[in-house]
Amino acid sequence: MTMNSFKTFGLATLLATGFAVSGVALAQEGGAHETRTPTKQSWTFAGPFGHFDQAQLQRGFMVFRTVCANCHSANLLAFRNLADAGGPAFSEAQVKALAAEYTVTDGPGDDGKPFERPGRPADYWPATYPNPEAAKATLGVAPPDMSVLAKARGYERGFPWFITDLFTQYQEGGVDYIYSLVALGYTDAKDPNHNDYFPGGHIGMAKPLSDGQVEYTDGTPKTVQNYVRDVSTFLAWVAEPTLEQRKKTGIRVMIFLILFSGLLYFTKKKVWADAH
Repeated sequence: MTMNSFKTFGLATLLATGFAVSGVALAQEGGAHETRTPTKQSWTFAGPFGHFDQAQLQRGFMVFRTVCANCHSANLLAFRNLADAGGPAFSEAQVKALAAEYTVTDGPGDDGKPFERPGRPADYWPATYPNPEAAKATLGVAPPDMSVLAKARGYERGFPWFITDLFTQYQEGGVDYIYSLVALGYTDAKDPNHNDYFPGGHIGMAKPLSDGQVEYTDGTPKTVQNYVRDVSTFLAWVAEPTLEQRKKTGIRVMIFLILFSGLLYFTKKKVWADAH
């Protein structure tokens, strides 16, 4: 390396070091925000043998209905889905009574105009706001629809996790993100919209939950962590209500393929046993 090249290399290294130190200083002074990586949680529905906890889904629905649905929509969730196998498994009578508590716009009627009626099990979850524009005008930002939120959100796990995830069938990135965002992200008491897990560090939603906010009837402690864990599980089910069926089918297919492979192997040995 020539003297000029050495000087150029040294100057570049010095500048890079200076920028790195400046970046760290800005981050420490609050001038820059480093988005935290969501914490991986343990879920009953994770892995090839995962399943939903029915009681947890019912509690999660309670949190969704009491808190989340005040702003967020769930346009793909029908009342009747709450009675489906593998879900909260409410009775048909409970679903019918629940739907009747809501007013749904229907029509047109005989006069050609829309009209309101009590909800039915076949109706979809009624949104608080008729459209995103109305929500934005009221709240300042349009809350995302929660129908597939647990699948739409996620984060990069990086090396080597993206390799191990292929074998462990890790698919809970969106649920981990939701849990970390709501349960762990609000760390600045002076700024209710600061969130460590939201890009940029500032989210349009202030901390939505607090201890004791939702009444549980099964004795589960009424803490923010339990609320968020339960509603995250509920949102995972809403995003993929046939998850249990899919996993059971996958296990059957794998067993069939293993047995079929064994039959092919022994058939091949039998056919070619006398070949020279």
